[in-house]
Amino acid sequence: MTEPHLKPARSSTWKDSLGRTASRAAQILLILTLVVVAVYGLLQIRLLVIPVIIALILSAAIGPFVNLLRRRGVPGALATAIAFLALLILLGTLITIIVLSVRSQADELVTAATEGLDELQAFLTSGPFPITPEQLEQARTVVIDFATSAQFRSGAISGVSVVAEFLTGATLMIVILFFFLKDGKKIWEFFLRPFSGEREQKLRRSGARTLEVLGGYVRGTAIVALVDAVAIGIALLILQVPLALPLAMIVFIGAFIPLVGATLAGVLAALVALVANGPIVALIVVGVVVVVNQLEGDLLQPVVMGKSLRLHALVILLALTAGTILAGIIGAVLSVPIAAVAWAVLQVWTAEDPRLEPLNPDLPPAGSEPT
Repeated sequence: MTEPHLKPARSSTWKDSLGRTASRAAQILLILTLVVVAVYGLLQIRLLVIPVIIALILSAAIGPFVNLLRRRGVPGALATAIAFLALLILLGTLITIIVLSVRSQADELVTAATEGLDELQAFLTSGPFPITPEQLEQARTVVIDFATSAQFRSGAISGVSVVAEFLTGATLMIVILFFFLKDGKKIWEFFLRPFSGEREQKLRRSGARTLEVLGGYVRGTAIVALVDAVAIGIALLILQVPLALPLAMIVFIGAFIPLVGATLAGVLAALVALVANGPIVALIVVGVVVVVNQLEGDLLQPVVMGKSLRLHALVILLALTAGTILAGIIGAVLSVPIAAVAWAVLQVWTAEDPRLEPLNPDLPPAGSEPT
């Protein structure tokens, strides 16, 4: 009688708790490695990536206007040209107003700054925490030495290259934006060609959600920024702070950096008030900025932004920090909308129902296509 064939015992090395933990850890490390490599690669071509992202955000914001013109019977190319030119005129008008306002009030600001610095120096030397003239002279010497140092000059030279890179990126962004507005649907259809079935439907919904989130974010942020700029600008005009209009516009632009942008712009306005009008007016400006920011965070943001930005404040802070570390100011501006889009797309792909509508009522109807 032959003995039955004995199967070799399978190794249980990867089946116990430690093995499963090691396997999961290896998978996580592999994913993190791929993410780091991808981010590093994108940073190497940031002159291309950043204009594409900005153009996508702007096209999502003004795309509904183009679609409205098309529904009114305006040809596609003409509707794109009208929206495109309207955006350029708006940006050009803002820049022109800032430049002309600074030039017209430059002499007044210099005179007020001289008087304000003298008043500030008197306040520092005779205030509740007096500073000796010797300490002020030492601080002035440090500032002068830095301004005349080789480090400052090298920074100025690198600033010239940054300006050249900015102009190149802006030109590229304008061109990409025009084609996104004109042929955005065709471009998206081209990328969807290799896919079919459920995967294609989810990709279509991901594209629609991306445009919805980006458009809602930009339009909502613009409304909030406008309210901040008007409120702070009126306060600066009442207090007779120089450059009130340019400072209000800086507040408007700064509001596009979540959490900290409007606050930093308000601090800049307070510094101008401190130099030109003295510490009392500067403290009033700080109070106005604090009140406006509180109203924005507690009332305006939830009402205006609505469902376009469903992110916790901690997630916004972490995204803002990561974006600033990776790409500086522009990273701070783009990090939050990118995080919002990533969360929206993740919700689309993790829904249990393939049709997605019952679990995601905010999604467009099935079969809809991004515009």
